[in-house]
Amino acid sequence: MSTKPQHPANTAQFNVRLPTEPKARLENYAQLVGRPQANVASDALADYLDWRTPQIEALKQAVAAADRGEFASADEVEQFFKVYEA
Repeated sequence: MSTKPQHPANTAQFNVRLPTEPKARLENYAQLVGRPQANVASDALADYLDWRTPQIEALKQAVAAADRGEFASADEVEQFFKVYEA
């Protein structure tokens, strides 16, 4: 019988160096929630990418639209700001 830890089939090993302060925070949080640091880090990275990737994709689409000359007209901008006038 192997004493090697078993890992789910859909995982891959990834090593990263952290500054000491975030590493200490990771250790503390993992201890607080009773989970392995690797699981906490994996979940945090997945959450970050779920949040950040759509933002970058939308930004790239907006830049491409601007490059094509797709801008709001002066009237559209004026109407937008009228909604927020005090």
